[in-house]
Formats: sequence, C-alpha cells, structure tokens
Amino acid sequence: MQEVYDFLKKCKTYFLATVEGDQPRVRPFGTVDIFEGKLYIQTGKTKDVSKQIQANSKVEICAFDGEKWLRIAGKLIRDDRVEPKKHMLDNFPELKAMYSAEDDNTEVLYFKDAVATFSSFTEAPKEIKF
Repeated sequence: MQEVYDFLKKCKTYFLATVEGDQPRVRPFGTVDIFEGKLYIQTGKTKDVSKQIQANSKVEICAFDGEKWLRIAGKLIRDDRVEPKKHMLDNFPELKAMYSAEDDNTEVLYFKDAVATFSSFTEAPKEIKF
C-alpha cells in the first residue's frame, strides 16, 4: 500500500470516479493519507461526491505520472472518528481553512477490498491488493 500512496503523492492529483444512478461522475482529488494501515481520502459530507459514495461505495481512482498510471478499484468506507480526520488535516494543513476534525462536514473514507493496478506501455501490469 505504501507504493500506492507514494505514487498518488507524486502525482499530486488523481481522479475519483463514482456513479450517480446510471451516470458516471469523475472529479480531481488530491488528498491521500495512510492511517492505522489503511489508505484514506477526504471530502466534505455536503458534496455530491459524498452522497454518491454513500449510495454506492464502489469507486475507482486513476492517476498518471507521465509514464505509468495507477487504477484503484474498491469500496470507500466512511470513518467518523476524530483521529483519522485530524491525521488527514495535519497532513493537508491548507484544508484547515475549510474543514475541522470536529465539524459535521469533514469526511474521511478508507479503501476496503481494494485492488491497485500499476500499468504502462512498456511493462506488465502490477497488482497490489489491500
């Protein structure tokens, strides 16, 4: 999982895909954290993306570094504890202007049953499950 985290941090921006009914929705994200051995992302509960994840927790992430790309498929599980929210915000202090670990809007979610696949045009795919 560390390799997945490092790749996402290197890319800085990744794209998260959800579904809304039968319509795919894709948007850029940048938050990623490892807390208690799980890979987390962050958003706000008032956003459509949060509502989409709660309705259907299956998501995919895609990131590209110019040579290799990473796809992560799995379920996102909300963690309402203050500790992972604080950990995320401490790693992304610029978000503290909009979010707080104690507010009712900050949402952190971790991957469950995830499969990460690294691919390129020159190497065989590499799969990591977590």
